[in-house]
Amino acid sequence: MNDQHFADVAAELDDYAAVSEDALEHAVRYQGACGWLATSGGTPEWTGDDGADRELAAPICAGCPVQRECLEWEFRTHGYAIGSVWGPLSAAGRRAVYLHWRDRRDDAGRAGGRS
Repeated sequence: MNDQHFADVAAELDDYAAVSEDALEHAVRYQGACGWLATSGGTPEWTGDDGADRELAAPICAGCPVQRECLEWEFRTHGYAIGSVWGPLSAAGRRAVYLHWRDRRDDAGRAGGRS
């Protein structure tokens, strides 16, 4: 994946800028593939190793209907200090998207404050 892909993902997250954290959390917990697995007892045995856990999570995240809500919620709650497995991207990919996301939100805040 290249930097333009990460910028495009960050742009897609603009659709969720006005969504409350509570609504994002609710969507991820109740509509997310990982949430469904957790409540059905089908959660994989996580190893604690990011690479191995990423391999376990990839097929779960790939079909998730709330991937973008998950990323938005993660960025708001964890910022650049990304941990565990969130969304369909690797930790490095999520950090790359986060930098674009933060820049877009900073730019929107500055534009909104202009008269």
